[in-house]
Amino acid sequence: MTTIRWGMIGCGNVTERKSGPAYQQVEGFALCGVYNRTLAKAEDYAARHGVARVFASAEALIDDPEIDAVYIATPPDSHEGYALMVARAGKPCCIEKPMAPDHAACVRIRDAFAERDLPLFVAYYRRTLPRFRQVKAWLDEGAIGTVRHVHWTLTKPASPADVEATNWRVDAAVAPGGYFDDLASHGLDLFGWLFGEVADVAGFAVNQQGRYSAADAITGCWLHSGGVTGSGSWNFGAAGREDRVEITGSTGRILFSIFDDAPLRRVRGDEAVELVVEHPPAIQHFHVEAMRDHLAGRSAHPSTGGSAAHTAWVMDHILSRR
Repeated sequence: MTTIRWGMIGCGNVTERKSGPAYQQVEGFALCGVYNRTLAKAEDYAARHGVARVFASAEALIDDPEIDAVYIATPPDSHEGYALMVARAGKPCCIEKPMAPDHAACVRIRDAFAERDLPLFVAYYRRTLPRFRQVKAWLDEGAIGTVRHVHWTLTKPASPADVEATNWRVDAAVAPGGYFDDLASHGLDLFGWLFGEVADVAGFAVNQQGRYSAADAITGCWLHSGGVTGSGSWNFGAAGREDRVEITGSTGRILFSIFDDAPLRRVRGDEAVELVVEHPPAIQHFHVEAMRDHLAGRSAHPSTGGSAAHTAWVMDHILSRR
């Protein structure tokens, strides 16, 4: 197997345990270079993670002939600029989620790679995790009959971290939907995979707390193309934390969390089944493994620029950005 040499742009928290190690652990991949706008941070990351090269600019990393593919792990407002550079360089790319701050930017990125017939992946890694594949298996085998509706409630209390200067998640210039952009994107993308693309969607987004510039309270409803209805409520100034998805079928229900380690529950009449499905230590491991298999021509990756752009379209409509 030919080793694909990856370069990584950005070395924030997501790369410490969730993603960076996976690029080193998956057979056939190697993390060979890193760039960060703060050089000392890139040097520190490389020293601690055994990355051989540190680049002084993103351009140098992207254009280097010894870098075969690029992983963009920066805040979403910078994704488009870096991604278009990677497309021009003719290299495969993986972009952290959300793919970009709005659907229009996602389309520009998607089309740039499609025009050059280049692979483009987005790190909606829940599509590859065994925990959520078990949910899909239950749905596919008709374990709760015909699916009628999915509802997700996600809340968290306000915290001092909300107003830290480095927290891009509450800056409307970077993430107009605030924590919704960062967190809700995972679940909405997962629902698209479980139930098919969304045909119609609407919502409201407001700032109830006035603590930062982005929205902090969002509600939405949608219709999947196959007829499943959906609804969600996301509030980031609530009294407590809740992360609960309930899928209602004609003969039963499935309950699980998007982020919490709660067991999967399948309820049908008086019968209740609980399953604990652990995540891998590097939670993006199966996502990265699936990229390797896609690039080797063995199987198609479930999270691409096309599917991620559709997720952005759904989010735009929930945020009332039509």
